[in-house]
This record gives sequence, structure tokens and C-alpha cells, in this order.
Amino acid sequence: MAGLELLSDQGYRVDGRRAGELRKIQARMGVFAQADGSAYIEQGNTKALAVVYGPHEIRGSRARALPDRALVNCQYSSATFSTGERKRRPHGDRKSCEMGLHLRQTFEAAILTQLHPRSQIDIYVQVLQADGGTYAACVNAATLAVLDAGIPMRDFVCACSAGFVDNTALADLSHVEEAAGGPQLALALLPASGQIALLEMDARLHEDHLEQVLEAAARAARDVHTVLDRVVRQHVREASILLGD
Repeated sequence: MAGLELLSDQGYRVDGRRAGELRKIQARMGVFAQADGSAYIEQGNTKALAVVYGPHEIRGSRARALPDRALVNCQYSSATFSTGERKRRPHGDRKSCEMGLHLRQTFEAAILTQLHPRSQIDIYVQVLQADGGTYAACVNAATLAVLDAGIPMRDFVCACSAGFVDNTALADLSHVEEAAGGPQLALALLPASGQIALLEMDARLHEDHLEQVLEAAARAARDVHTVLDRVVRQHVREASILLGD
């Protein structure tokens, strides 16, 4: 990565975007008829698939049931071909477990779990191609899948990454920008209230710059919300037409 210019003097990034510009997002809901909810998303070259089952009775030990809310179970995996290194990751490795925990914390803050006591909601996310912003793509795909399942939420939960290069905050980092190192954070936001569902930082960042990077991530997450809201409305229109027929 030596000598790679992440931000030109004209303010353009390696892939031609401006500092606060998102990569192109494409998404579909209802991609699997067998699941209660499902969605597929592409953010740039990062591609993720999410499926949701539930709410349903607790599987396994009944002692796991929560008397006042639903149990949210999240599992993350990445396809062997999702990265260039072609490394086989065993199911349940440290990275997968960490990502699953982050997803669970995120959706526990967004789903109205108190409406379904003593039940379980399963969210499974798989990354098919990783090119930066993996956590964000997983959250955004899972949000659409949860909505597709008809599970009540406080709000959309929208996620985006951000970094800091040459005294400039960059939103929605690509793999090249992530691999270059430097401060990076991932933010999951409930856009209507501005509540943060999860915030994670991968490297040290001076507190003088934190607000700038956080604001860049929040602004990008709101832009993601605009796209996801359009996807949901389009899906509802298409479903209404099918039901009308």
C-alpha cells in the first residue's frame, strides 16, 4: 500500500468518490420464500445476504427463555470465496463470533422484543463478497430482512463505516481504504431518533477529530436510510400488486 494516495488534492478518493459519498447500494427483499424474512444487499462490491426466522418458540433449553422479551439470536458467516485470500474460516471462529455479537447488540436495540416474550428471533447473515464495510452491509441487509418478516422495530437501523485521512473524514470505506490502516469506526444508527445502536472503533483517534468522523458516519447512515426506505416502499408496492391480482 506504500505510496497509494487515498485522497487527491482535488478531494477525490481512489474509486472517484467524494469524501462523504456512499458507494452504490442495491437491495432486494423477499429473496427466499422459505424464510419468514430475507434480503440481499450490495454496497459497492460488498455483498451480503440475510434471513430471519421468528418469532418462534425457544429452541433447546427452555431455561433460555426471557419472561419479558424475545431472545435475539444472530449468526454471521462469510463465504470461502468472499475475499481474495481464499481462506477457509471454520464456523464459529473468533471473527464470526464477534460479528454475531455486534449484530445481536445492534438489533436488541432496534427490535421491539418486549412484544414477544418467551420467544426467539433468529437472524442469519452471510457475506458473499467482502470489499470493505462488512459490518454495515450485514446490518443493512438484516434490517431489510427483519422488516420483511414483519417484526416490529423502533426504527430502521442503518449502518456505515468512516475513517480519517489527511485531516478529512471519509464515509463508507472500501477494502483498499480499510487495508491502508488508520482510524476507522463503524456506526449503527436509528435515524429518526438519532440513537446509536452500536459504535465500534478499530484504531486510536485524537478526540479533536472524533466528532468530525462520527458526524460523517451518521450523515452516511442517514443516506443509507433514504435508500433502504425506498427499497421497502418498492417492495410493499410490488407485494400489493401481487395480492391485488
